[in-house]
Amino acid sequence: MTQPLLMIAAGGTGGHMFPAQALAEAMLRKGWRVKLSTDARGARYTGGFPHSVEIEQIPSATFARGGIAGKVTAPFKLAAGVIAAMGKMLRDKPTVVVGFGGYPAFPAMAAAWILRRPRALHEQNGVLGRVNKLFAKRMDAVACGTWPTDLPDGVDGIFTGNPVRAAVLERAGASYIPPGDYPMSVVVIGGSQGARILSQMVPQAMARLPYDLRERLRVAHQARDEDADMARATYFDANINADVEPFFHDIPNRFAEAQLIISRSGASSVADISVIGRPSILIPYAAAAGDHQSANARGLAQAQAAVVIPESQLTEDDLADQIKAILTNPDAALQMSQNAIIAGRPDATKSLVEIVELLAKKVT
Repeated sequence: MTQPLLMIAAGGTGGHMFPAQALAEAMLRKGWRVKLSTDARGARYTGGFPHSVEIEQIPSATFARGGIAGKVTAPFKLAAGVIAAMGKMLRDKPTVVVGFGGYPAFPAMAAAWILRRPRALHEQNGVLGRVNKLFAKRMDAVACGTWPTDLPDGVDGIFTGNPVRAAVLERAGASYIPPGDYPMSVVVIGGSQGARILSQMVPQAMARLPYDLRERLRVAHQARDEDADMARATYFDANINADVEPFFHDIPNRFAEAQLIISRSGASSVADISVIGRPSILIPYAAAAGDHQSANARGLAQAQAAVVIPESQLTEDDLADQIKAILTNPDAALQMSQNAIIAGRPDATKSLVEIVELLAKKVT
C-alpha cells in the first residue's frame, strides 16, 4: 500500500515553521511521507525538522522588501515558483497540502489550488498574514491558532490552537501557587523585536510597588544585551532580586513557577502562557503587522485570564497598579490561572492531524 503524502508549505519566519514542524512529526509517526515546500530563506529554519522530511526549495518572492525592482520582479518569481511546484506535484501527487503562511508557501498553495488537491491552511496569529488571507477562500479548511481570528467574509475557521513545544506540554496545567506572603516569581519576556520598552517600563513600574511587595519578588527578565544593564540597575536600586539575561533556555519551567507573567503577545508566547495556565499582563507590540499581537491577546483577555495594556497607553504607574492588583489578590490570580488553562489548546497538533486525515478521505 502506497504511503500517503503530506505536502507542507511554509517559510519566512520561525513562527511559520514551528507549527509546520509539529505537524510533520505527528504525521510521520502515523506512517505518512512528508515534504516541506519552502524557499532558500525558509530553508534556514528547517534544522529542527526530522531528517525523513524531504525539503523542496521552490523560488518565491515578497512584495514587502527589495524596493521598486523587487516589487516589479516579484510576480514573475512567484509565477515561476508556481509552475515549478505544479511540476513536482504532478510527478508526486500529495494526498493533502497544508500551508502555514509566509511568501515561501505561496507557490505550493497556488499549485494545490490549481490542481485541486485537498488543502488547508493554519494561521498562527489572530489576523491572517498576507498569503493566508489570499488563499483563505480557496481552502477546504482554515485552522486558527488564535481565537477569535479575523477571517474574510464567508470563511469559517476551525480553532485548533497553536502547537507548543514538548517542554511546554510537560508543564501543561501545572499547579499554580497563588501570590502570598512568601517569595513570588515574576517572568518578563518580550520578543526580539520591540522589547526595549519592556526593559524600560517594567523595572520602573516594579520600583513603584510597596517596599514589602518588592522585597518578596524574584524577577526573571529577558532583555536584549543593550538594555540589560539599564534594567539590572533599576531593579538593584529598587531592592528587587532580578535575573536579567538575553535569553532563558528554561522558559517553560520559569512560567510554571511564576505567579505572574508580563509579556508581549506573540502567538507562541500566548499559547505557552495559556497551556501552562498563568495570570499575565500582555503588552502587544504596536508595530506588529496588522496589529496582530492585539488580536492574539484578545482571547485571554475575553477569558479574563490576562490584563491587556496597549503600548500607546502604557505608563509606569498604570503598570505598577496592575502588577500590584494581581500580586495582592490571590483569589483573583488563581481564577486568572484557571481561566488561562480553559482558554489553552494543548491538543493543537492533534487537531491539525485530524484535519489532514479528514481531507485525505476526499482523495479517490
